[in-house]
Amino acid sequence: MELKFDEKGLIPAIVQDHYTKEVLTLAYMNAETLALTIAEGRTVFWSRSRQEIWRKGETSGNVQKVVSITADCDKDALVVEVVKSGPACHTGAESCFFNEVYLSPELKQFSWQGLYDLIKGRKTSPKEGSYTTYLFEKGKEKILKKVGEECTEVIIAGEKEDKEETIYEISDLAYHVLVLMVQAGITVEDITRELEKRHVIDHKVKQERMQ
Repeated sequence: MELKFDEKGLIPAIVQDHYTKEVLTLAYMNAETLALTIAEGRTVFWSRSRQEIWRKGETSGNVQKVVSITADCDKDALVVEVVKSGPACHTGAESCFFNEVYLSPELKQFSWQGLYDLIKGRKTSPKEGSYTTYLFEKGKEKILKKVGEECTEVIIAGEKEDKEETIYEISDLAYHVLVLMVQAGITVEDITRELEKRHVIDHKVKQERMQ
């Protein structure tokens, strides 16, 4: 594909987490660093401030392994999907985009990663009066008990064929499962990775492997 680089020989590259789809950073590539990125299978950029090649993670260890590179309709911008081994931002944040400018009160965005991070925050920074913090303080047995209780509630609601109640109970179960994941050190990426593996496996073969 013939890409369109700007007058300085650069093209913007939007880096996106392959699993969560979160936008991680905006960097720039030239023809050389794009070729290096493809050849090495990791993100390699051109530093406009230092005027030199910049391999992401070369000093920090936070390497980004490339899954795919896609150009936009005008072929003058790229989206690079990656699997990251650490924070994308030099501040230590998972993404460089964390300064909220505007959030619509009518269209508040939800994400599993966002809820997971909120729950994790209640464990690392306990908040008085928080139900989530209470669960972590009570420990694994209490969390497992709640997961079991919510499973039962889902079954009861499903048996009654009450759609609204079933939605409500599934939401409760999903929340408590995320609490269990945080407690067990399981990430959203871990689950996504496992589901991706199952997605490409024939149903019969998958059943045989699970037995």
